[in-house]
Amino acid sequence: MRFENVTVMGIAHVDAPIRVPSEEFERRLSGTFERLGIPAGMLKNVAGIDARRWWEQGTNPSDAATMAAEKVIEKSGIHRNQIGVVINSSVCRDYIEPSTACLVHGNLGLPAHCLNFDVGNACLAFMNAMDLAGMMIESGQIDYALIVDGESSRFVQENTLERLSKSDVDMAQFRAEFATLTLGSGGVAMLLGRGEADHQKPRYRGSVQVAATEWNQLCRGQVNFMETDTRTLLAEGVKLALKAHKLASDVFDWTPGCLDHLVLHQVSSVHTRKLCGMLGLDADRAYLTFPEFGNIGPASVPYTLSTIVEKGMVNAGQRIGLMGIGSGLNCAMAEIQW
Repeated sequence: MRFENVTVMGIAHVDAPIRVPSEEFERRLSGTFERLGIPAGMLKNVAGIDARRWWEQGTNPSDAATMAAEKVIEKSGIHRNQIGVVINSSVCRDYIEPSTACLVHGNLGLPAHCLNFDVGNACLAFMNAMDLAGMMIESGQIDYALIVDGESSRFVQENTLERLSKSDVDMAQFRAEFATLTLGSGGVAMLLGRGEADHQKPRYRGSVQVAATEWNQLCRGQVNFMETDTRTLLAEGVKLALKAHKLASDVFDWTPGCLDHLVLHQVSSVHTRKLCGMLGLDADRAYLTFPEFGNIGPASVPYTLSTIVEKGMVNAGQRIGLMGIGSGLNCAMAEIQW
């Protein structure tokens, strides 16, 4: 899927305020670690997660998404009456219904003509929302689209810590729930617009997507529980990423070294090393947010992009590769030319 007339008008993120170091998780699980013979420092040494962030109690996903949205609207200078759709992509939701997008729409005071809906596809949903918004802009339905995501790992991690601290937990259960301890919290928002509105803005060139849904049981989550076959998920996810990378290379003329920045889904150090190694990518061009912020789900890719933009690391004309893998399995790769 290629776009000729879609630009990135702005991107912004917000951090959850409470830093929770991995040592705190290990302290709470010290009995289980000792009984099962798990070495200290596993979250740091195996996953590369030094810490993650939690929101204050009572902060909802829609609150995080709204904060990021307010920030990007202010930065972009786009009047909110011009926004034609708001799409929420978060795994975390305030309620089953109404949609989180509906809550954000109301919080922002967006106009009645502005569409609002949620898109769910595990960790890939934000990139899917970018494509949906891009199609609406390219076809002339709307001029501007707001994509938001607010994630909160606190509830599921507190429940997981409580379960894993029990005396009957065995190694199989610990391994199945380990990935939950790597999750993080945050909020992010992106504004996409029509190309002729501002030719100087970064151009969203589009994306490619591939699926391997025969592996749809590798990661299954509820609001208080997530079970993951991390070993198989990594292996099959990287295989799928190879297919997506080949397709993206054909569609976007990617050659070795052509991408100035790699914005990868931030899972762990093991995942990053394996992905870059198998795809022949320069790991030094991949900015890492997971050591301090963990895996923020579908917010991960745009959060990392927003971080490098905010730090002034991206220059005009540079090519940025976005790469995401979501349980299901689904994989997407996209390019933004800054």
